[in-house]
Amino acid sequence: MKRRPGHVLLTTDAVGGVWTYSLDLARGLAHHGVRTTLAVIGPEPGPAQRAEVRQVGLTMIQTGFPLDWWGVGAAEIVRSGQAIARFADEAGVDVAHLHAPSLSAEADFGVPVIGSCHSCLATWWSAVKGGEMPSDFLWRTELLSRGYAACDALIAPSRSFRDATSARYGVDPAAVLNGRGSARLAPGGRRSGVLTSGRLWDSGKNVAALDRAAARMRTPVAAAGAVTGPHGETITLSHIESLGHLGAASLAERLNQTAVFASLALYEPFGLGVLEAAQAGCALVLSDIPTFRELWDGAAMFVSPRDEAEAARVLDALASDPAERSRLARKARARAQLYTLQASADGTMAVYIEAMAAGAPMREVAA
Repeated sequence: MKRRPGHVLLTTDAVGGVWTYSLDLARGLAHHGVRTTLAVIGPEPGPAQRAEVRQVGLTMIQTGFPLDWWGVGAAEIVRSGQAIARFADEAGVDVAHLHAPSLSAEADFGVPVIGSCHSCLATWWSAVKGGEMPSDFLWRTELLSRGYAACDALIAPSRSFRDATSARYGVDPAAVLNGRGSARLAPGGRRSGVLTSGRLWDSGKNVAALDRAAARMRTPVAAAGAVTGPHGETITLSHIESLGHLGAASLAERLNQTAVFASLALYEPFGLGVLEAAQAGCALVLSDIPTFRELWDGAAMFVSPRDEAEAARVLDALASDPAERSRLARKARARAQLYTLQASADGTMAVYIEAMAAGAPMREVAA
């Protein structure tokens, strides 16, 4: 019988969707009898995030280490990885699951190491900017490549991003689709407007294009999320109502009141915000990129992310057509039922078990 992990060290950050993924995964793993210790890199979690950790019942380590994509050198990321390996040893975990696989480039964990391919600078640059990457991206990409090679297994959140990662780095991640717990639909009417959400400051989300589309529209557009990033990246919204960062409960309430959810993202390895909107019963208008086609084809309307006029036309037409909105909302909600928290946790657990069975070092346990 194959060994199963009882305790996992899971690194995360409190900046974006990785946080949501990490807490959801910890909830799912708990159903397998797995205890999770959360090691947070980058800015400290806010009060609401700390409350989530307490609710899930996790042990949390605030490492104080910088995010791997912040303005630090390779040596600092290597030292962070080595320190996290020591945390894993001291905690006595069976598996180390890294949200930033570059942390494993020069670290000896002594247990199987799983790397999550949440995103990377090279694939982001290719999708968003194109052309030659800046030097700051080059050394990070090289370090990540070494980190991928040092992991015992890799996980990608979609088949599309698995393929993009494989093509860029020559690795073979397992595609374990993200999932969320099912949302409860609230009774009552929905706003006639359009909503988007996420890291609004990230140019990969392409919110600037939606803002320009909103200038052409009769239908009001609102956006939930931070307009300023941890590096000082910022976006000014001239035609979209900025709702600021909304906590999980407030965002869920807003989605339950929303008729149409839009994302014109240029780069999206999965898109938890889209899944949340579909679960809440929103009709979806999405950019025509491989990930969204893979996950939502037949359950959403697609537009070119670089054609603001087309996006404006489609959004206005859908906003004024209740029957079509309802039809698309039903299809999106039905499709969302495929992307469950339990399926994601089951797939991740299978990767853990295979990595442990593949001959990765086993921790000695005192009698």
